[in-house]
Amino acid sequence: MTPRHAVGPAVTRHTGATTPASAAPSHAAAALPDPSAQAAAERFLQALDARGSSPNTIRSYRTGLEAYLAWLAANGHDWRSPTRNVLRSYLAALSEGRGRRTVGQRLAAMRSFYRFATRQGLTPGNPLTAVATPRQPRRLPAVLSVAQTESLIAAASGWRSGTTATPAAHADLAEALSLRDVAIVETAYAAGLRIGELASLTVGSIDLKRGEVRVTGKGRKQRVSLLGRPARAAVAEYLDAGRPLLAARAGEGSQGRQRSTAYEAVNVLFLNYLGGPLGVRGMRYRLERLRLIAGLPDGVSPHTLRHSFATHLLDGGADLRVVQELLGHESLATTQIYTHVSPARLRAAYTASHPRAKLSQVGRQGGSARTPEGGSSSEPGGSADAGPGD
Repeated sequence: MTPRHAVGPAVTRHTGATTPASAAPSHAAAALPDPSAQAAAERFLQALDARGSSPNTIRSYRTGLEAYLAWLAANGHDWRSPTRNVLRSYLAALSEGRGRRTVGQRLAAMRSFYRFATRQGLTPGNPLTAVATPRQPRRLPAVLSVAQTESLIAAASGWRSGTTATPAAHADLAEALSLRDVAIVETAYAAGLRIGELASLTVGSIDLKRGEVRVTGKGRKQRVSLLGRPARAAVAEYLDAGRPLLAARAGEGSQGRQRSTAYEAVNVLFLNYLGGPLGVRGMRYRLERLRLIAGLPDGVSPHTLRHSFATHLLDGGADLRVVQELLGHESLATTQIYTHVSPARLRAAYTASHPRAKLSQVGRQGGSARTPEGGSSSEPGGSADAGPGD
């Protein structure tokens, strides 16, 4: 891997934000990390790339290491063996103006770096073993209802019903883009894909006859997810009537752009209006516009479709391990969070397990319900088949 920016030259951009004024000398902004620290950091980042880590992970780890090594250099500490007090001082400076999640991410980058450096014999040990990771707040993922998901799909296909005003000269292009957007939403929801996985799909990764999609996820690990009948129909219609029109637009414009765009878009499934690959930013922009058209609440993102996919599967009775496989989670614990946002699954488990939820009500029309002790209850709150939310 040839890094876009070396650790050293970029350090000065982060020093002022991570070094407290009281702890750093006046010339701290000009301090650069030890050359050995820069070399170790670059070797570590190259190892991440060789291991198949995502570009976002590498970029995040680079940012964290730049700031950490700059702070050590500015305060005169050796990066190979920082003391516990030094690390605590850095974490205190890092916590100023940053959330616990950001601090945890920076700390994870430092831990991984020192594990690598220890294995390579660059440091005598991992100085972060005695430093605790800040406890992260547990937040349940937001999900869409089935009706909200359908409204998002309807917003993408607005040209069919005439709800989207389009000049006649651009009607064909608008139709192609609408077919593409419907296929994007249907595929994301049917297969539970991450936005990066969705953008990297190729024409060859879709098997419409079998209803399968081959996905390359985190760590370049491949898995097979499934497409339901509506998603297969949407992708087939896009491939037949939408993608050819978009691909043909790659021939418009300058000759240089024509060659590069056509080359990039040969196998990419989803194309932009110029015939080039539709990237992650373009997909986020399109889905945000569809959210506004559909009248969905703020905070709905492409990842919300993935959350909805998992939750709706569990609501329908799918096994948790099947959902784990479809999502591509390494640990079942990661998938288990969706059991907390699946009301139907929780209600079914409650009804099947709680003794007061399994009682049969004899007289719904004013009668009484038998209790386990042989008595009866006719109070409004004592209905034997009342659910947890009643």
